[in-house]
Amino acid sequence: MMEFSEKQTNLLNKGISRRSFLKYCGTIAAALGLGPSYAGRIAEALTSPERPPVVWLHFAECTGCSEAFLRSTRPSVEQILLDTISLDYHETLMVAAGAQAETNRDQAVADFPGEFICVVEGAIPTGQNGVFGTIGGRTMLDIAQTILPKAKAVIAYGTCSSFGGVTAAAPNPTGAKGVQDAVGVKTINISGCPPNPINLVSTIANYLLFNTLPELDPLGRPKFAYGSKVHDRCNKPYGCLEDLGCEGKRTYGNCPTLRFNDGTSWDVQAGHHCIGCTEPGFWDRFAPFYSSEFVRKFYADYAFIGEGKAAGDD
Repeated sequence: MMEFSEKQTNLLNKGISRRSFLKYCGTIAAALGLGPSYAGRIAEALTSPERPPVVWLHFAECTGCSEAFLRSTRPSVEQILLDTISLDYHETLMVAAGAQAETNRDQAVADFPGEFICVVEGAIPTGQNGVFGTIGGRTMLDIAQTILPKAKAVIAYGTCSSFGGVTAAAPNPTGAKGVQDAVGVKTINISGCPPNPINLVSTIANYLLFNTLPELDPLGRPKFAYGSKVHDRCNKPYGCLEDLGCEGKRTYGNCPTLRFNDGTSWDVQAGHHCIGCTEPGFWDRFAPFYSSEFVRKFYADYAFIGEGKAAGDD
């Protein structure tokens, strides 16, 4: 039986049981395509005293990706931030604001050159030299060009930072682009609108375990998360929703197996169809997200059923 370290004991003191923590580590192991025996090693990695410094940058986005990350459970986001990584800058979570926040960011970059992991959320406006997106009087493009080349690794978290997302939807007057296209640095793309936070934690766990980042697909996404199509793993019990407009056959992701909200559900299980949000240009490629022909038929059938019920009530 694995002995708990001091930091793992701290998790127990914070209300996280050994069973739930190892179950979470097992989920990460499964997401990475590793065997159950790796759960113990992942537990050690996630509670290692050597916490990687992380600088989290926000550009043109809605903060939905951070909101998804904040819903992490077992361990919660508090344990991830305090016991797994050293989050040195995050505009939404940090106490500092204004000039002090920018000073903290620049200091973190200066303290860990070539060592910090940079997580980027949001696309980068590039039109007219980036004037459509500014923070503290500097363009997002300038900030990215200054900071990203100094990072050990750049993780584009969400479809906007990965490929442009809805921010880059036509006609895209701001010239918004994904991070790699805008700045030219290699990125690990964890796409999704929003992505599952387990995929982010799993990517960091892979780095802590093997001192390397996971194998990527041709679009720069971790293969462990984007190695199969949504349709291939969909467990929809009452039939395929392709006629409604489901893009699961053209979308890569592990949504059906990981699910969201502590593994409770995902869009198709909840009755909606996949809109292809992990794919480049999904907003332009797949919209409108409902098949109008199917929707007209649905409402026609609904009206017919309603008329029949009304007649039966008489």
